[in-house]
Amino acid sequence: MSDCFLPRLGGIEVQVDDLARAQRATGHEVRVATATPGEALPGLVRVGARLPWALPVLGSVRRIVADFQPDVVHVHTGVVSPFAWRAMRDCRSVPTVVTVHSLWGRPTGLAHRRIIPPEAAVTTVSEAAAVPIRRTLGGEVHVVPNGIDTGPWREIRPWLPTGAVHVVAVGRLAPRKEPFTLLRVLRSAGARAPIRVTIVGDGPAAGAIRRYLRRYRMEGWVKLTGRLDRSEVREVLASADVFVAPARRESFGLAALEARLAGVPVVAHAASGVADFVRPGREGLLGANTAELSHALVRMVTDHDLRHTIASANRSTDSDGCTWPAVLGAFDRIYGTVARPAVAVSAPAETVEEKVEEPAGLYLVRTGHADAAEAGQDVEGRDVTA
Repeated sequence: MSDCFLPRLGGIEVQVDDLARAQRATGHEVRVATATPGEALPGLVRVGARLPWALPVLGSVRRIVADFQPDVVHVHTGVVSPFAWRAMRDCRSVPTVVTVHSLWGRPTGLAHRRIIPPEAAVTTVSEAAAVPIRRTLGGEVHVVPNGIDTGPWREIRPWLPTGAVHVVAVGRLAPRKEPFTLLRVLRSAGARAPIRVTIVGDGPAAGAIRRYLRRYRMEGWVKLTGRLDRSEVREVLASADVFVAPARRESFGLAALEARLAGVPVVAHAASGVADFVRPGREGLLGANTAELSHALVRMVTDHDLRHTIASANRSTDSDGCTWPAVLGAFDRIYGTVARPAVAVSAPAETVEEKVEEPAGLYLVRTGHADAAEAGQDVEGRDVTA
């Protein structure tokens, strides 16, 4: 169960799709239910409709559960996930595993404490994400990193750079990813060292980012590619010298892991989930704020020996914990702690939907970019408060 799924492109969407494919390949029977509208596909149930701002339809999932009779319901939730919240309420009679794909702030944690069933097994994708969940919910929180097929990223050939160092960032251009923190880091570093930059991604902040680049005359050395598929991202990484992931509230950082596997040194926020697989001076450099991130980027750009040493180490560093066999094994063990013989769930007799009982204000503000409250920035990059 996930609010977000393909054709939307983001960390949760890609990870849920990859997880379902990997589980099917090992013999599990998997059905995905999502509120994201799009193409009908086998094993996929869409409960969404095309509404403004891609708002999900909060329909009951009891009929889906009644048809499929699953042994386990695996709910994937982010900062604001009204469909996942409704699924947790409607599936209380079925063993449930909840994976949290976000870093909780205080408002988010208080909301989820009311919503996540106490009998559910809770997982998240990094130690950074686990800390506030444990503090809020108490009890055990399992850390299962996002899974990745390492092969395609390992096949990227190292290259010999010429001219300005090539800095790459990949991610959705939305407030939660803090694209304006990225721009401030690049602007500061670019004033002290020659760099050229490629930013891969698209999203609601794209227009404001272009205005920022024009305002500070960065268009000549910063390129926006828009949305690219994975093969195109690999082509960009093949010519990258440094990867930058500045978002503090990045719960995992799949794009940063892909870059590290490709042999690219990573500069990232020390409080994010990227710190689980990037150690200072080993796989990259970390910073605790914009100034430190900018300093780390300048150091990586100007210290060629350090950059080449880290790049060589990244091409040989193991990522066993993030491979699909490891991730699938971890989830199988967690499923075993909650699974019991499937309980028949009856579909609701009436077709009229019940009134939604979740705290409405927490998700209705999605139309104003709800993830901005957690990131501390709005779509224009201005500071905001929750």
